[in-house]
Formats: sequence, C-alpha cells, structure tokens
Amino acid sequence: MGPLAGIKIVEMAGVGPGPFCAMLLSDMGADVIRLERPGGNNLLGLKYDILNRGRRSVEVDLKTFEGVERVLKLVEKADGLIEGFRPGVMERLGLGPDICLERNKKLIFGRMTGWGQDGPLAGAAGHDINYAALTGALHAIGTKDSGPIPPLNLVADFGGGAMYLAFGIVCGLLEAKSTGKGQVIDAAMVDGASHMMAMAYAMFGEGKWVDQRQSNMLDGAAHFYGCYECEDGKWVSIGSIEPQFYALLLEKADISDPEFDHQMDLKYWPHLKDKLTAIFKSKSREEWCEIMEGTDICFAPVLSLSEAPNHPHLKARNTFVDFDGVIQPAPTPRFSRTKVAIKSSPPSPGQHTEEVLAEWGIDL
Repeated sequence: MGPLAGIKIVEMAGVGPGPFCAMLLSDMGADVIRLERPGGNNLLGLKYDILNRGRRSVEVDLKTFEGVERVLKLVEKADGLIEGFRPGVMERLGLGPDICLERNKKLIFGRMTGWGQDGPLAGAAGHDINYAALTGALHAIGTKDSGPIPPLNLVADFGGGAMYLAFGIVCGLLEAKSTGKGQVIDAAMVDGASHMMAMAYAMFGEGKWVDQRQSNMLDGAAHFYGCYECEDGKWVSIGSIEPQFYALLLEKADISDPEFDHQMDLKYWPHLKDKLTAIFKSKSREEWCEIMEGTDICFAPVLSLSEAPNHPHLKARNTFVDFDGVIQPAPTPRFSRTKVAIKSSPPSPGQHTEEVLAEWGIDL
C-alpha cells in the first residue's frame, strides 16, 4: 500500500525531525527499518511514541565491527538511509557516505542536521528555536510587547527539517532511478526554515514588509487577520483579506462603522483591532461559529488539542484516527489509487531484529 511501497529505508535511530521524516516515508508505504542501539528506549511511552509508528526495529551495536557490518549489509539492500547525527559522527563509526555508497552505488544518503554539514556552526548543538532564530522566522513571530514567541518546534524541526529531508530523499530516489547513481542529501533545518520564509523575504525586498513584529498584514497587525477572544474566554481566527471576504465579515458581525472602510490603511489597524476585540468579546465562541463558520469570511475556531480531533470537518475527513487506542494524525497527503495508512504501532527497540535480517537475507 502507498505510493512508496517497495522502497526500503534504513533509519539510524534518533529523536525529533529524523523520526518524523521516517514516519512520513513509512506512512507513504516505504519499508523503514529503524536501527536501535542495545537497550534503546522510546522517547515517550512506547504506545504513544507515534513518530516511530509504522516501522520495524532492529538492534545494532555500533561500537562493534559486527554491528557496523550489519548496518552495511542492510545498506547494500536499501534504497535510502536517514541519519541525524552531528557532522562527522557517521564517518567516525565507519558508516560515512563514501563507504555506504561504495557498498550501494544507488543509495540515497539522507543527512539531517540543524546547521548543516558545513559552516562555522556545523559542529554546535542547537534546537528548533535556535535554527528558526537564525533565519529571521522567529524574529517575525510574536507581538511588539511579547518579543519573539517560539512556534512550538514546527518551523525548523518538522517544517524546515523533516519535510525537506523527505522531499529530498524522494527527489534523490527519482533521479537515481534514471541515472543509477545515488547521492548525499544535506538537509539543514536553517536552510529549510529560510526557504519557507521566501514570501516574507520577497515582500521585504520590495519594501512591502516591515522588519518589525506585529507590523504587517500576516503577523497580527491587521485587524482582519488575527485571533480574537470571545465572551467565554475561547478564541476564534479570521483571515478576511480579500475585499469580498472582508465585506462579509462586516456584514456577519453587524458592523456599519465607516472607519472599517479603511481596510488596507495601516494607520487605522490598531484602532480597528481594538473595536473588533470588543465586538468578538460580546458573544461566545459557539455563537460566533453559528454566525461565521462555513462562510467565506475565512473563519475558524481556535481549537485545543483535545477539541480538534472532534471537530465535524476533521472527523468527516478522518484527519485524526484512533489507532491501537491512540488518537493521532492520519497519514497525509491522500492518493486516489495508492491508499496510505498507518502500518503498525511504534515498535519496541530491537523487536524485529531476527525477522528483518531473515527477510532481507542477512546472516549476521
């Protein structure tokens, strides 16, 4: 099942963006083998460590010759490899790209790091917040009063890192299919997060983006693009950018104040935002949903993690699924013919060692 059925990926066990990338590939049907050190354990309770779902786990001791050779035997039969160590670690283990590509000339060797394989910061530790900070993305997120606000670990770890590595691996696999040659994918979170800021940098270059938080249409400054608290303390979001959507917002909110005619005049934004704040505080979130949800206002309630899986739209699309008793996001995107699905719950470390080695024809 899935468009990547038949593709074999070796994953060097790690945390965060590396496993997320492996989950993406597994969700699309790839056979991903996660290599765990002896005694390895899951980041979360085994049942809930869903970034490790859909794959099998093989135990390997990288401190031994036999363990390294086991990895290389798997590499010989794989289409791709994912590793998320600091630069130079795989080389010191005897598993660098030169050695692996010598064993398998068609291998796509995917490398996940925060700063990249080279550059002044390549060897330093870091986390999502640091990589996003260096790209300009973190500077742009937040309010004038609050300062920068970390957007969870979505921008660098998962968006700029895992997504780009998965994209790079699939691109590499396509290219290798026509040339017969593998290559190394250098997926740096700073590169990916910077790339996702393309539109902001384009607007900044043309003088249409103020390099200050909460000063632009998409960063919370505009009264028609933001979140508002309701009477019950819950929140809603609006994104009424286009004139016809903005007109519908005014109609549904029963606004006749002529000041709201100055939609795109920046000097009116703070005052109009104060007025909208008071308007949305006059009703509960449920009342606003009854008035606005499903219209062209560009409206949605701001749902909590406990609320989102139960929203009628997400339930209708099965955006979240209950798999093995755990509510979790379903695989995405969807395909009309090659259906995607979660293949299995997260494995315990080394659970499938004998099974995989026998299936892959490795006698070690």
